[in-house]
Amino acid sequence: MRVVLTTWGSRGDVEPLAGLAVALRGLGAETVVCAPGDDDFVELLARAGVAHMPLGPTVRSVVAGPKPPGAAAAFKLAPELVAARFETLARAAEDGCDAILATGLMPAGARDVADKLGVRYVLACFHLLGLPSQFSAPGRRPGTPSPEGETDNRKLWQQDAERVNALYGPALNEHRAAIGLPPVDNVRDYVFTGSPWLAADPVLLPSEGMTDLDVVQTGAWILPDDRPLPDGLEAFLDAGAPPVYVGFGSMAAYAPKDIAGVAIEAARKHGRRVVLASGWAGLSAIDDGGDCFVVGEVNQQALFRRVAAVVHHGGAGTTTTSARAGVAQVVVPQIADQPSWAARTAELGIGVAHEGSTPTVDSLSAALATALDPQMRARAEAVATTIRPDGAAVAARMLLDGASAAA
Repeated sequence: MRVVLTTWGSRGDVEPLAGLAVALRGLGAETVVCAPGDDDFVELLARAGVAHMPLGPTVRSVVAGPKPPGAAAAFKLAPELVAARFETLARAAEDGCDAILATGLMPAGARDVADKLGVRYVLACFHLLGLPSQFSAPGRRPGTPSPEGETDNRKLWQQDAERVNALYGPALNEHRAAIGLPPVDNVRDYVFTGSPWLAADPVLLPSEGMTDLDVVQTGAWILPDDRPLPDGLEAFLDAGAPPVYVGFGSMAAYAPKDIAGVAIEAARKHGRRVVLASGWAGLSAIDDGGDCFVVGEVNQQALFRRVAAVVHHGGAGTTTTSARAGVAQVVVPQIADQPSWAARTAELGIGVAHEGSTPTVDSLSAALATALDPQMRARAEAVATTIRPDGAAVAARMLLDGASAAA
């Protein structure tokens, strides 16, 4: 059996697909991951032994500028990604394909290729943001804004669907016509289907009754990582009390201003050393003090068990890895689903949701004071025992069983 997996987005969108691909391989299935060709992702998929086919522009070329991309960039990117999916996914399926699973930034084009091939299609997501719900309003999306003062969630979600149509509809229907498929009049709902999969842990993100769709929750898709920590980092960890980890992952233009200096000074107020992840923002030490160790790509699963707290942006992957490690978190959310992860860690008592996206030394020091309290560590360790480790295996079995039934 052969499965095509596809995404376009940050590492938090790519690494779970690598985890799912490894689980599928363990069940005897062949996979190919169609994802951006950023060097980080190429190396990640190669390490996992997963076949990779580049799709669309690199993510860094879009998001790593001095400012976050605006609406004009979104309207340029949307048709480019649609075209890339029609071309790349069809090429990935040339040697046979039994199912296509898509995730990441509105994967318009993936279901269309599956329909043309007559194979199973699954839409997966890593959070609930963007799924229509009578209980919440949609997030921001480029396009015509909703009328000021509109509070009816049904109307707001309808207007969200109209914005998706404006972004993706013309290109999608042009490519559909080229392969003999009829037009789609609601791109968002067509892409989502009525039963999207949610690849998130049910303790960290309960989903029952939270959306208008019939969500299938599998648990988080975790790529096992057995890499040793670098020798220098091992020596740093062994040289004193557990440090504070600070990292903002794929946040480039969105990283808080002067976050490296703010975080290092806040940790010093508590007598703590810092492991600073450079990430896409290129964070670096602020002086020659020996209390800060800068890392690039590293095994977070191993590292987080060795630190006193994790300060991060609130991505789904970092939140889940921290929770599994049983370490307290300070979440400084920037965009998208990050505020909801921050709120949930605080609700569970395993972390602190920083108020505002740009911390000061005092505000981050106050948050660290709570996170470094032994009671929060104990709570984080207790919650860690409830996090499911088998989400990728569950999804892999479901995907293969469903593909077999559809054949």
